[in-house]
Amino acid sequence: MSLSVACIGGGPGGLFAATLIKQRRPDARVTVYERNRADDTYGFGVVFSDATLKKINDADPVLIDALREHGTHWEDLEVRLKGERITVGGNGMAAISRKTLLLLLQERARAEGADLRFETEVDVDDVLADHDLVVASDGANSRARERCADTFRPTAVEASAKFIWFGTSYMFDGLTFVHKEGPHGVFAVHGYPISEDVSTFIVETDEETWRRAGLDKFDVTQPPGPSDEKSRKYLEELFADEIDGQPLLVNNSRWGNFRTRRAASWHAGRLALLGDSAHTAHFSVGSGTKMAMEDAIELALAVAEHDDVEQALAAYEAAARPSVEKIQGSARPSLSWWEHFGRYHAAFDPTQFAFHFMSRSIGRAKIARRDPDFIAAVDAAWRERHGNDPLSTPLDLGEVTFPGRTVRIVERDGRRFVTDDGGAAVPLAECPTALDGGRAVEGGSAPGKDEPWALWLTAPETEDGVTGAAAAVAACRAERPALVAVHGGTPLTRVLLAEEVRLAAGLPVALVEEQADEDRAATLVLSGRADLVANAGGTGV
Repeated sequence: MSLSVACIGGGPGGLFAATLIKQRRPDARVTVYERNRADDTYGFGVVFSDATLKKINDADPVLIDALREHGTHWEDLEVRLKGERITVGGNGMAAISRKTLLLLLQERARAEGADLRFETEVDVDDVLADHDLVVASDGANSRARERCADTFRPTAVEASAKFIWFGTSYMFDGLTFVHKEGPHGVFAVHGYPISEDVSTFIVETDEETWRRAGLDKFDVTQPPGPSDEKSRKYLEELFADEIDGQPLLVNNSRWGNFRTRRAASWHAGRLALLGDSAHTAHFSVGSGTKMAMEDAIELALAVAEHDDVEQALAAYEAAARPSVEKIQGSARPSLSWWEHFGRYHAAFDPTQFAFHFMSRSIGRAKIARRDPDFIAAVDAAWRERHGNDPLSTPLDLGEVTFPGRTVRIVERDGRRFVTDDGGAAVPLAECPTALDGGRAVEGGSAPGKDEPWALWLTAPETEDGVTGAAAAVAACRAERPALVAVHGGTPLTRVLLAEEVRLAAGLPVALVEEQADEDRAATLVLSGRADLVANAGGTGV
């Protein structure tokens, strides 16, 4: 008896799954149900890094063929800031119009024998009654996922940054990040070419800037077009110099907040989640299309290897989930960067800003392997400012000077110190004031007023707690700590709190790591995330 498969949703993931299942199970009857028309699509383009394409190409050459014939390719990434353009090489990527890709994937699925039914709205219970396997490839707002929410246990975390998706007739050379300060605040663009005459143009900003600019005044109940126009006109004028006065193109271009979606389980009985219905990751680190197509590869392999559908779905999830979780892990620091880029725009010169951006998820050494000239320029800019290599630059705290930027946290005579191998040491203490319901109260035990001291500050376990910890630092400023040592929490919350201390409170920071190697220390110091990097643990000075 042949296998009957239904894919609810005719996006790239659903179409690729249909193609691959038919290839591996030619006897299977595969039907794709899509509620929109065949040529309907939202957004403008999709981008793939060179490193991610091999697995998809090994499964089926449709994407490589599409990119070769209809897409664009580049090696360099460009950061534009304050009139400067900084190029970082070694970032091979390719992009294609989403509409072109969909039409080619439709053609490929039909050629394999899949039945594609457009303008067809279906109910998941009805489809389950008629098919052996149902693949929910119906996107981030999946109705099928909600049908079995008790089993899937989906969650969504909403980012604070606002974003909107346009196209433009201006042709970027490759992936380009444009940062522009306007009368209401800072906006940023992710731009990249997707064809010979169109580029994708994604704009992000913080909510306060968005509201000051009046861009919240649109009616989402109105059809695309009139409700897009105010934002299109505002951004077209703001970025006119950067896109040579070219127009922005709309396609259901609505403001939103990115939601990182996860599901505790990707399968329930004979129903499987695929792509955005199961998971999302911020577009600054990866393509949801790429992730969905990789899900399709693992699903088709599992279906080919297991006659029992539920066993196949368990094998599919076990194979696909680790890669997704790795991408989502690297996406969180990147997404956080976009939530705070206005602060970095104000604090850093273009070279340090570009390095801060590039190092949001990877370290200096890996960036250097991609583009040694860029790292040489970053190092040279530091030496020009400070007269030394990054980790050999002294840090003068007034009465105490550390000769370099790497230190240790040690215990001596019942007290904790920030120290280095040369004998410089600053005692650590909790803040003698704390916050209780927003009110400063006495507490803690600072060293004597006559000696320099460092505030021992615990980072929160979640990003929600960073604001409260930063407020505690503000309350402690009157106690005049010479340094703030940030420890605990997670790697991300430590960095976010350290930046709050350095960039908002204006105090030097020692960022405490369990074991920071030279590359990690250089990355944190060069990027402006920390003044000192301290390894935890030690026995004396």
